[in-house]
Amino acid sequence: MAKFSNLLLCLSVFIFIIIKSVLAQTCSNYKFSSNLLFKSCNDLPVLDSFLHYTYDSSSGDLQIAYRHTKLTSGKWVAWAVNPTSTGMVGAQAIVAYPQQDGTIRVYTSPISGYQTSLQEADLSFNVSELSATYQNNEMVIYATLNLPLANGATINTLWQDGSLSGNSLLAHPTSGNNVRSVSTLNLVSGSSASTSNGGGDSKLRKRNIHGILNGVSWGIMMPIGAIIARYLRVAKSADPAWFYIHVFCQSSAYIIGVAGWATGLKLGGESPGIQFGTHRAIGIALFCLATVQVFAMFLRPKPEHKYRLYWNIYHQTIGYTVIVLAVVNVFKGLDILSPEKQWRNAYTAIIVALGIAATVLEAFTWYVVIKRGKAEESAKTAQLGNAGRSQYA
Repeated sequence: MAKFSNLLLCLSVFIFIIIKSVLAQTCSNYKFSSNLLFKSCNDLPVLDSFLHYTYDSSSGDLQIAYRHTKLTSGKWVAWAVNPTSTGMVGAQAIVAYPQQDGTIRVYTSPISGYQTSLQEADLSFNVSELSATYQNNEMVIYATLNLPLANGATINTLWQDGSLSGNSLLAHPTSGNNVRSVSTLNLVSGSSASTSNGGGDSKLRKRNIHGILNGVSWGIMMPIGAIIARYLRVAKSADPAWFYIHVFCQSSAYIIGVAGWATGLKLGGESPGIQFGTHRAIGIALFCLATVQVFAMFLRPKPEHKYRLYWNIYHQTIGYTVIVLAVVNVFKGLDILSPEKQWRNAYTAIIVALGIAATVLEAFTWYVVIKRGKAEESAKTAQLGNAGRSQYA
């Protein structure tokens, strides 16, 4: 009982650490003083910046709040959409900075070249409800953009900061994070990716990690572990090795799966306006059932115990339910991520191969069991015959 309590404590601490990291502060935890609510937000990868937005696909209106935090005094900030390319040239910017009299100036500025200063002018699309606030070293730009999107719901975005000389804007730095502040954003799915040389955006990376962890753990390792338990145990020479292999495979799958599940919760927290209800519900059910299964292992009766049959029924029912839900949810996740076709084909091929292997092994197992049963019955009959002949000898 003491060992069970220690294992229970360790598992509880492990899950607590994961949940704590999931609930860490992100843009979704931010509360606007004006009680504004936005459906989605992105933690931008550089320059301590965040983008909150609500997109209406029917009208093309994009309501944004761009936050630039940890600003030192004498700084300007800008956020921009580039309708034509991923770079600076052609960007349609919104600029804000604190003036010497304490007021905040915010205006629009199209960028036609690398040497262009941020002069006020109209953008190539309509901008309304333009304003900005600056307090506690944080600048927030508010605006509503009417975007004529030609490439679906994906936009090229840029954000920047630089120094002031009085009320004049100086050029921003041309190295470090100031040249990595470029990304593409899908306004519907919430996925974004950096288009600079600095690497991928954190949210896209988390989505990919989430998919890989859950696909490998719940979607592949769990079925393999079940196949090992069901079919290796028939071979007497594999006992008890099959049991330890099964436990190792399922435990590893659970640990990796919990990490993938936690990553999914974090992604959900960072994208409050984007909901995949079925995928989320199945994921939560998987975690709960698998956790109950892990705890049940500590209460497994011995083979000769009168309740062992009922435990076996429970264990197998939960186990197969987890596997079915896992495979379904991996395909749901593939639908959401929309990766290149070969990824879906590869996972489908793995599941088909495991299904064929399980079918062949099932037939072979029944053949072995029936053959073994007949041999045991023949031996028992022979023993009874020998005993009868000995009685009348």
